[in-house]
Amino acid sequence: MNYTRLSKTISKALRHKPEQFGIELDQEGWTTLEQLFKALGKRNPEWRDLTEQDLQDMMEAANKKRYEINHGRIRAFYGHSIQQKIHKVAVTPPDVLYHGTPRNIIPILQEEGLKPMSRQYVHLSGDIGTASVVGKRRDRKPAILRVKAREAFEAGISFYVENDQIWLSEPIPAEFIIFPN
Repeated sequence: MNYTRLSKTISKALRHKPEQFGIELDQEGWTTLEQLFKALGKRNPEWRDLTEQDLQDMMEAANKKRYEINHGRIRAFYGHSIQQKIHKVAVTPPDVLYHGTPRNIIPILQEEGLKPMSRQYVHLSGDIGTASVVGKRRDRKPAILRVKAREAFEAGISFYVENDQIWLSEPIPAEFIIFPN
């Protein structure tokens, strides 16, 4: 089974276009495995007999933890671009989080701070390595921003932990960002 293709299709279904799949997400982004399996089976005959174990195998084969399965339901952790706001529970972040970004947009970020753009939340990394990998998607030598997360949290900005590498937040003003020299 092509787990990459399956994961990309599930991503589209759970993060970007659930209505195209006939899937309903609750306020936390969950849908039933039954709904997902039915939708996937209509898309690809190879996926008509998918099981929860197939999804577990797909998740284990991935280098990122994108999905969560619990009691017959599944959701994407992050990356939602749907209009329906996915509810998250705010938690206290570590002192510093990181954000990898193209060097050419630093002047904009110095004025406007970090915004979610087409996503629902700003995506941050718990370590420099992950931030670098994310930043390299758009720049071979990305700038790594240090976000004063605890200070921002204490000023009223909400943060949400998604897994051991990915954090989400509301928009972060430039005053809480340490820019590289």
